[in-house]
Amino acid sequence: MVHKKALIVDDDARNIFALKAVLKARGYHCLSASSMSEAFDMLLSADDVGVVLMDMMMPEMDGYEGIAKIGEAGIKVPVIAITAQAMPGDREKCLEAGAEDYISKPVDIDKLEPLLKAYLK
Repeated sequence: MVHKKALIVDDDARNIFALKAVLKARGYHCLSASSMSEAFDMLLSADDVGVVLMDMMMPEMDGYEGIAKIGEAGIKVPVIAITAQAMPGDREKCLEAGAEDYISKPVDIDKLEPLLKAYLK
């Protein structure tokens, strides 16, 4: 049986490390990418990614552009948008861009885990 993995996309290695450690301790399998281009390459080559946890504010290509690129490529994977700057309207903006859900930083694992369970079956 192939276990679906969460792909964590964040330009800050500390965020990746912390989220990966918490998720691994709860039994989740994770991949990580420090840029959207790296994440896109992983999505094109891996068939076991069940959900993308995407930082929305990254240099080079932000999460909004990344979500659009994933959709344009025909890659069918749910994206949970993660943002540190929780401003009014951010949730709606992320959902309009194509994210399935939205969570703000610091990530509350008790709010994230039900979302992961829904996508990583």
